[in-house]
Amino acid sequence: MTVPDCPFCNLSEDRVWQRTDKAIAFYDNYPVSPGHALVIPKRHIATLMELPEQDLQEIWTLVAQVRNLLKEKFKPQGFNIGINEGKAAGQTVPHAHIHIIPRYDGDVPDPRGGVRWVVPAKAKYW
Repeated sequence: MTVPDCPFCNLSEDRVWQRTDKAIAFYDNYPVSPGHALVIPKRHIATLMELPEQDLQEIWTLVAQVRNLLKEKFKPQGFNIGINEGKAAGQTVPHAHIHIIPRYDGDVPDPRGGVRWVVPAKAKYW
């Protein structure tokens, strides 16, 4: 199922650089680092937890493949891999997606805490 006003349902074919039967991968239009990519289910759903187990396995296999390709191409020193599920968590496109964000030494002054910084007042636990 596709939704006419969903930007992920209506990607041009030239943006897609990896695909499986149930998922696709493409570079983020607003990357936070070189190589920032997204993996999405082909089926329009708001959250990954709506998918059957087999679909989830295929999506996470694609995430691993994309991560390996990004590691080879961009040579990052690490990755943040994450999901924003729901408006309260910052999801702005209501089509489930996984961010694969390459990280580079020195891209921020202190990367400790990683994804914990989504709630800045509680991020620094050290």
